[in-house]
Amino acid sequence: MMLAAEPVWASSAEPLAALHARCFDAGWSAREIGSLLNLPGCIGLACRVDGKYAALALFRQALDEAELLTLATDPAYRRRGLADILLTAGETRLFDQGVARIFLEVSQNNPGAAALYQRAGYAEVARRKGYYRDGSDARVLEKWLRKDGQTGP
Repeated sequence: MMLAAEPVWASSAEPLAALHARCFDAGWSAREIGSLLNLPGCIGLACRVDGKYAALALFRQALDEAELLTLATDPAYRRRGLADILLTAGETRLFDQGVARIFLEVSQNNPGAAALYQRAGYAEVARRKGYYRDGSDARVLEKWLRKDGQTGP
């Protein structure tokens, strides 16, 4: 079975919120996810396995920069490349829309996600002390998608 990223909309907020709750202790509600997906510049992508959402990525673009708001993979489907698929698809779409760089935050207590982002070319540019509810620091990462005059990845 070929897994691929597909766009998601606010109309899918309920199952996406259920997925997010399986991934994080403080998962986002359907209202929060729906509100984000209704914002201009917000891109939602998901992967399905057997017809059910197994991974989700939300990006928000502002001019030539973007932020990865969340990247969530159902624990039952981790280590199958779903996060890589979503991250690559999102970066490609944002690049095509003129985005030069992407930012994200990742908890210092999430080495699996940190390794994924490092493999994908993200580098730490700052720390936010005590950013998360558990008191852990957020590592602020960035990735340049294009340099001035670049027309391809």
